[in-house]
Amino acid sequence: MHFDLVTPDGKIIELEKVSEQELKVAVLIENILPSFVGFEIDPHSTIFNLKSALAQIGINGIGLEYQLERTRGEARVIVKLEAIGPIAREMLTHLQVGAYIGKLFAADERRRVRKPEYLSRMFGRSDRRGRPLLSLGGMQGSDALILDEIDGRTVAYLALKHGKVVYDGSIFSFLPTIAKGLIGQFGLRDLLQLHQQWLPNATRNVDDDEILLVRTAPLHVRTVFAKVVDELLAPGYHHTTASVLQPDTNASGDIYELFGKSKREITDVPLEFYTLEPYKEHVFFSDRDQLQAHLEDEQMIFKTFTTAPQPIDERTAVFIVKGHQMETLTAEDWTVRIPSFHEFPGISHGTRQALLISRFIEQQPTYPYLKEIEDGVITSQGVLFTRYFPSPIMKRMLLSEKVALCLKGIYFLYPSFAYGQFFSYEDRAMLNDLYKFAIPVYWVDEITGRILQYLQKPGQEAGMFVPKRSSEVFLKATTFGVYGSNLLSGQFDTILSDILKNVLDFRGESNHPLLQPDTPLMLITGGGPGAMETGNKIAKELHILSGARISDFRSTKQSVVNEQKQNPYIEAKMTYRHRELVERQGEFNLDFPIFVTGGIGTDFELSLEEVRRKVGCTAANPILLVGELEEWKSKITHRFQCNLKHGTIVGSEWLSNCFYCVQTAEQAMNVYRKFFTGKLLINKESPVRELGFVDASKEF
Repeated sequence: MHFDLVTPDGKIIELEKVSEQELKVAVLIENILPSFVGFEIDPHSTIFNLKSALAQIGINGIGLEYQLERTRGEARVIVKLEAIGPIAREMLTHLQVGAYIGKLFAADERRRVRKPEYLSRMFGRSDRRGRPLLSLGGMQGSDALILDEIDGRTVAYLALKHGKVVYDGSIFSFLPTIAKGLIGQFGLRDLLQLHQQWLPNATRNVDDDEILLVRTAPLHVRTVFAKVVDELLAPGYHHTTASVLQPDTNASGDIYELFGKSKREITDVPLEFYTLEPYKEHVFFSDRDQLQAHLEDEQMIFKTFTTAPQPIDERTAVFIVKGHQMETLTAEDWTVRIPSFHEFPGISHGTRQALLISRFIEQQPTYPYLKEIEDGVITSQGVLFTRYFPSPIMKRMLLSEKVALCLKGIYFLYPSFAYGQFFSYEDRAMLNDLYKFAIPVYWVDEITGRILQYLQKPGQEAGMFVPKRSSEVFLKATTFGVYGSNLLSGQFDTILSDILKNVLDFRGESNHPLLQPDTPLMLITGGGPGAMETGNKIAKELHILSGARISDFRSTKQSVVNEQKQNPYIEAKMTYRHRELVERQGEFNLDFPIFVTGGIGTDFELSLEEVRRKVGCTAANPILLVGELEEWKSKITHRFQCNLKHGTIVGSEWLSNCFYCVQTAEQAMNVYRKFFTGKLLINKESPVRELGFVDASKEF
């Protein structure tokens, strides 16, 4: 729970008595993290903050000399301890070498809160444990805590309660215990209350050699450091150097230690504020206007990834919570991990399996951020940038309650470290889970040059990555698809283009659920060259969302598949590993497939579309077979009649009415027109087609 504006407490290593009212001590502060802001700002902006237990007794500590050593993580401070009142003078006699008496606070001007709106938005909000983020005297806090802008900074005036705190006589016998407690670093403020008395009717003024202890309503501070502004106190009043309230102040901070000389009764205490590290501010993503603006800028997102460490095979990630962080990101800000993967032994070696998995999780670059979210160190909502899509083994952490509340987006460059552009089955399952948990996932796709968001159409669990500007189109679109050879192109351009144009035009006349006047269209292919490229190119020309489900067909020694490269007309996509052909085909979810000339792959796709209609997982909408009658007879008729003869498709003969062989766009449109007007019924009562399909040139 380290904060970068403060150090750990320091201990006295040298002690010199100047007088009964003054000690001069050297304080050593160790184990200061390199991130302490005091190492980099003007030394005059770093102050010594005395422990409040000493201040409440009447001691003030003034830092005189500061020596900070970043390389050793140490600081040496010369502090003058002044006693105000008889209790404090007695306490000076008990202080010893080894007593921890205070820490350093870096009052960095850059971190000073300037606008009241920064704090006022915290009123009424709480952290994950239900504790108010900022309040005075209640959850809302807006009535008792008034924020104002003075001299370019936000100041809160805390109203004081009537009366003051005084000590009973037993405090003197407790002072040795306090001295020992300072050496052992025990919490002492609660014990001090045993010796304090509240005088509700006492006046709140101060005189020489007197400490005035005043109270406010219980204060909650979770999102900032608060510091008493000494120069804004009423004339004649000063606050001790126990003036900083840390962001773990919880229903406390209600006693303030004042000294000076004034007959005028003091009524309030002014506080100024300093921001925490961005990821500890408890800030909601909806409040980060600049960050949201940057995330709407595609070029800014691509630029952010250019700051990631090289080489490209470095597994690296960073958690971003504010826009300025994106603007100033460097390679040093990213976390780099080199996981050492071992084959997992399986469930029969449960203990060893669990150990290896835990080690593998801890080696992931996203682990430190997710762990700190779970532990409550990271409290601000933000987005995760990672060069490679997170390993599915991270699902347990990504979907944990605390992470799901804090993580407002995942941005990645590449789907897989080992397989490049291609997702595994486990990857896609995790994408579905992240979608259900409302964690947006974005592919920063260098191929399309776009930011693609993972989306699922209603009623489907097979999503796609879609350009953000096209998300509504994807969710509402009726989907057409083009299947065909990756070797043939240029033969079907005109007819495919005319078919889709006619469908677009017919929307104004249709009242079918799949084709309304405002229904957008989407076209999906396998994403490769040939017929697929033709389909995607035509879709883009007609301003139809152009998508693809792309399989890894890169050549291997055993394969005879022509290498398939992603065609340049794809806007939305999903990718699949080499062995996941059936899964990929099952996720096309086409409303209206269109087949052109193809080979083995096309035959496979044709059979699967037929099976999907047979088992009822797809509606029996018409499928177009574009090409010459004899070509489709040679592919379909013999198989269909063979099945008829042997009785292997009894009850399924009606499926022959799903296929319509067309040679012209007019024939195709006649089929669609009849279907969309409810005059083309495809069901078990439909007649058996001897060819295994319908010759549209004769019937339409």
